[in-house]
Amino acid sequence: MEQRHGGARRGVLRAALVTVGLGLAALPALNAQGSWPDRPIKLVVPYPAGGNADSTARLLGTQLSERLGQPVLIDNRPGAGGTIGAAVVAKAPADGYTLLLDATAFTVNPSLYPKLPYDAAKDFVPVSQVTRVPMLLVVPAKSPAQSTADLLRMARAAPGKLSFASAGNGGAQHLAGELFKQGAKVSITHIPYRGGAPALTDVVSGTVDLMFSATSASGAFVKAGKLRALAITSAKRSADWPQVPTVAESGVPGFEAYEWNGLFAPTGTPAPVLARLEKETRAALESAELQKRLAELGVQAVGSSSADFQRFIQAETAKWAKVVKSSGIHAD
Repeated sequence: MEQRHGGARRGVLRAALVTVGLGLAALPALNAQGSWPDRPIKLVVPYPAGGNADSTARLLGTQLSERLGQPVLIDNRPGAGGTIGAAVVAKAPADGYTLLLDATAFTVNPSLYPKLPYDAAKDFVPVSQVTRVPMLLVVPAKSPAQSTADLLRMARAAPGKLSFASAGNGGAQHLAGELFKQGAKVSITHIPYRGGAPALTDVVSGTVDLMFSATSASGAFVKAGKLRALAITSAKRSADWPQVPTVAESGVPGFEAYEWNGLFAPTGTPAPVLARLEKETRAALESAELQKRLAELGVQAVGSSSADFQRFIQAETAKWAKVVKSSGIHAD
C-alpha cells in the first residue's frame, strides 16, 4: 500500500517538475514578446531606393521609430519584380525584427511567376495597408481623344493600332491596361518600358497613345498641359481630380485599380508583436504629420486593420490572377 502511495506521489512530483520546466522554457519567448522591440527593426523594401515604395517606407519608418523607441532601418532589396526582397522576409525569423513593405506586385506575382521562392498566401501576415493611389488614364495633349468614349471608338475602329505604355511587364500599369482592354473588349498593343519615367516621356511626345499612371506621377504633366486625363481608376471621383470621371462611369463598368503599399510580417510572428505593430502603424497613419507628408508624394494614407488588409489582398490576388491568365502575361 505504502509503495503504491509513494509511486503516486513520485508521479505527481514528476508531472509538476515537467510543468515547471515547460513554463521556464516559455519564459524567454514571453519576455521577448513583452519587451519587443529591444533592438533595431529592419524594413525590407523590394524596390529601388528613390521610388514611391521607398519614400513611403522611409516616412513610415521614421514614425514607427518614434512610437516603438527603436530605429527602423530601410533595407532595399530590388529585383525580379519584388520577389527577391519578399523572399528575404519570408525566410527571416518570425520575431518582429524583419518586416516587408510591398506593393501591388505582391498580389500579381503569384500568377505571373510559375515558381516563387515563397508562398505569398502562407508565408506572410498582412499588418496594414499603408497607402493607395489611383491611376489616371492619360493621352498626349494633342491626342484626338477628348474622352474615354473617343478613345474606345478609335480602338474599335482600328484594333491593335493604338498602344499603351507601362513601367514594365506585369506591373500595376500594365495590369490596369489589360483590365481596361478586357472590360472594354478592345485590342490595344502593350509597350513595356524600364520604368515609369521613360514611359511617360513617350506618352507626352505622342510616341505612345495612352497610359495608366499613378496620379502622383502623371498629375504634374496633366496640370502642365502636357497630358490629358480622360479618366481615373478609383471607384469614385477623386476630391483631388473632381473634373475627371472614373473609368467605370466612362464605359467600362466595374473597373477599379490602384497602386498601393502595405506592411507585412513573416507568418509565425507572435500575436502580441503583430498587435502592437498594427496598432502603432495605424496610429502613425492617422497622424496629421504623416498624412501631410504622404499627400506631398501624391498618395493617400490608409491605415487599415490587419483583417481588412487580408481581405483586400485576397480580392486583389484573385482579380489579377484572372487578368494574367486571360491576357497570357508572362514575367520578363
